[in-house]
Amino acid sequence: MGKTRALRMGVLAGAMALAGCGPAEEPQSAAEARYPVEVVSLVAESLTLASELPGRVEPMRVAEVRARVAGIVLHKRFEEGADVKAGDVLFQIDPAPFKVALARAEADLARAQAVQQEAEARVKRYAPLVKIEAVSQQDFDSATATLRSAQAAVRSGQADVQTARLNLGYATVTAPISGRIGRALATEGALVGQGDATLMARIQQLDPIYVDFTQSAADALRLRQALKDGALAGGDDKALSAQVEGTDFQRQGALMFTDVAVDRGTGQVTLRGRFDNADGTLLPGMYVRVRTPQGTDRQALLVPQRAVQRGSDGEARVMVVGTGSLAEARSVRTGVMQGARWQIVEGLHAGDQVIVGSPAGLAPGMPVVPAQAQQAAAQ
Repeated sequence: MGKTRALRMGVLAGAMALAGCGPAEEPQSAAEARYPVEVVSLVAESLTLASELPGRVEPMRVAEVRARVAGIVLHKRFEEGADVKAGDVLFQIDPAPFKVALARAEADLARAQAVQQEAEARVKRYAPLVKIEAVSQQDFDSATATLRSAQAAVRSGQADVQTARLNLGYATVTAPISGRIGRALATEGALVGQGDATLMARIQQLDPIYVDFTQSAADALRLRQALKDGALAGGDDKALSAQVEGTDFQRQGALMFTDVAVDRGTGQVTLRGRFDNADGTLLPGMYVRVRTPQGTDRQALLVPQRAVQRGSDGEARVMVVGTGSLAEARSVRTGVMQGARWQIVEGLHAGDQVIVGSPAGLAPGMPVVPAQAQQAAAQ
């Protein structure tokens, strides 16, 4: 009887001991339920800002080769798509009619010069006779008028000869500028210049070459105000980079000018850049993306792209390690992309720990154990 009572007392004491230990261990396990996350500590750094703007390649100069006289094309003396120099012969129009016209003009000039010579001799002969009244004053005045008329006829004949020589020269069509010539728009045997100046070919100067691009007037004003307030530091605003759309081809150039007017329909300002094009890679009409410097932000904050999440409302958010090592969601405003990082314009400060790697299901308010992302990557 005594042994049974003692056994019951022992079992009761053990049950009470177990009951006392259970509640004490439960808070300890809850405190240890923290989620390991990878974080980066934000440090302000210098960032050169740039804008990518759409643009079109334009030739430096364009010359339309036109027939300046009417005639039949006898020869085409260039290779289509080749480079030509100013003064190179492109077409030969039949010169025979113009040679005949020149000979006729020269003959008319010779006749006028003969009449002028005769009139000069008469006036020279009448000059001393009119003083002694051997010749009437009326005859002398008539001889003088005849001389002046002959002189005018000579000048008109000289102009006709010059015109005939010009037309003969225009029969040989030459390149007005150096550049690359396109396809021939007139062929041998074609009648050109009849009634209008027929377009025969087009020459475009491709080295150097222009790129025209546009920028929003509002963006230009914001940039100017940021530079004025000191939020951005001025840089080399003359340096440009053009990339052909759909390719990796890039070329460096310089900004030439900004238009002085804003397009009333689009609110855009037109800018022009100049690029070297000795190899002829950039062709007129190409669509390019122009990267132009906008200044330097010396206190820029950059976070990895994977740390930025966008909700259904389009608002950007990041998770940070908040007070008490608890996950905290913050709304941010992003700027430009630099490689695989976003510039954060609003919402974060230097020293904040941004979560870039976290387990699935992490929500604001959950306790976390931060580890530097670079250390985790190294491990």
